Amino acid sequence: MLRSIRVSLSAPKSYHFHRYMSIYESLSREELIARLTELEGANSNSQSPTKKQSAEPSRERKPKKEAKEFKFSAFPRRKIALKFCYHGWEYNGLAVQSEPTPLPTVEEVLFDALCESRLIEREKGFEGCDWSRCGRTDRGVSAAGQVVALWVRSAIKLPLAADKDAVPTEGESVAIDGEAMGAASPSKSGSTPVQQELRYVFILNRILPPSIRVLAWSPVSDDFSARFNCRRRHYKYFFNSLPPPSPPLDLDRLRDAASRLVGEHDFRNFCKLDGSKQIERYGRRIDRTEISVLRKGDKIRDGTVHLGDLYVLDLTGSAFLWHQVRHIMAILFLIGHGLEPPSVIDALLNTNPENPHPDSSVPLVQARPIYEMAAGLPLILWDCGFDETDVQWRAEDASMDEGYTATASGFLWQQLHGEYSRSLVHATLHQHFLEAASLYHNPPADTRGIAHVNIGGGQSRYTRKYVPLLKRKRGDTVEVVNERWRNGARAAKKVAKFKIPETDGLE
Repeated sequence: MLRSIRVSLSAPKSYHFHRYMSIYESLSREELIARLTELEGANSNSQSPTKKQSAEPSRERKPKKEAKEFKFSAFPRRKIALKFCYHGWEYNGLAVQSEPTPLPTVEEVLFDALCESRLIEREKGFEGCDWSRCGRTDRGVSAAGQVVALWVRSAIKLPLAADKDAVPTEGESVAIDGEAMGAASPSKSGSTPVQQELRYVFILNRILPPSIRVLAWSPVSDDFSARFNCRRRHYKYFFNSLPPPSPPLDLDRLRDAASRLVGEHDFRNFCKLDGSKQIERYGRRIDRTEISVLRKGDKIRDGTVHLGDLYVLDLTGSAFLWHQVRHIMAILFLIGHGLEPPSVIDALLNTNPENPHPDSSVPLVQARPIYEMAAGLPLILWDCGFDETDVQWRAEDASMDEGYTATASGFLWQQLHGEYSRSLVHATLHQHFLEAASLYHNPPADTRGIAHVNIGGGQSRYTRKYVPLLKRKRGDTVEVVNERWRNGARAAKKVAKFKIPETDGLE
């Protein structure tokens, strides 16, 4: 019989190990076998059922219920438009890409939410729901009124004509994961329940991240396209003056230059050329340009240092080319700093030798001079405009319970206000950091002879010798870019995949 050994619990693990090893090393083979047999017997006895337990009949576990297959064919569909906002700096642009991207795209995240809520079928992809977008935004660019249109599952069986103003038919509510999303409510007479539509805004916002918020939805016709039915796009670009010793932006020069953009013009010198799109017509119409002061800048260091005012450019037009707004802002910055005259706008718009500018002194510019476009962070797609007969935006169904609608709307407003409050606190903290640093560090010294160029989003560029735009090296013409792409290797290697139609190269 092995003697029992008491070991202090405070001893290290290595002590326990070596202590037991020294005991078992002294045992013979027969003693080790006997000890193992004894331990196995004690272990089996401790796991044997008690008399009470053995007397009870064994309970068989019921097999798990298999998840019932969700059949989209059992539900009606309707076409709707969704209006939503998003933080551009968290995404790799709006449009889904065929190749992997460093950050997710907005459409990827929105598509996943629609699939998870079983509003569309993932297997059928974007084609299967006839997806269309209004304005394509690039990486870093945000939107407050982006619009997409698609076919989704509905709780209401509409007539064959899919009349968006049709009266809902009777029926039961549809449940997702045990939660009713379309509730039947009594009619005004109190006798016949009328089926209500799914709460698209609520369903999607409970799945989407806070950086993407669905604001409203609208029933639309079967042939509605978010791109082609859009009548106007409204962009906003926020900017401020550079810190001292740079001079403030000249608002009069900025407004003079911006006013020259209004009308129908060829904007090939205000965009990025892409041969894969094979665009030949660069004529676009701008209806309105307006530059206004949003907020007067604060002062620090006992009021001796002005941080610069905050401005906004409002730009409204029918459609915009790829990076058009950012290229426009880059030229406006040069004009506002006094590095270019406002008349350079006329020259950059003078692209057609067969239809030249009325003033013969305005030079012809058929290819874009090399210049850096403005930053994307301060740019936002503010709104996409449609005819009232095409869309009627609603937060939820008009006949929905008033108390619920008010609560849901209030929650969304409160959430967005919370984002604003946090951003305001961040801005205030950075201002105080700057004020604390100013106790020990001075603003830059006078840099005469060095051009300090604003490119937006708190970024700027210095150059010792500024070269006027019209004297700079020119890029290739549209014809050369398109021809090179057609004959290039990329055209032959291009993989034929489904691609959502481009939106005229929208920002």
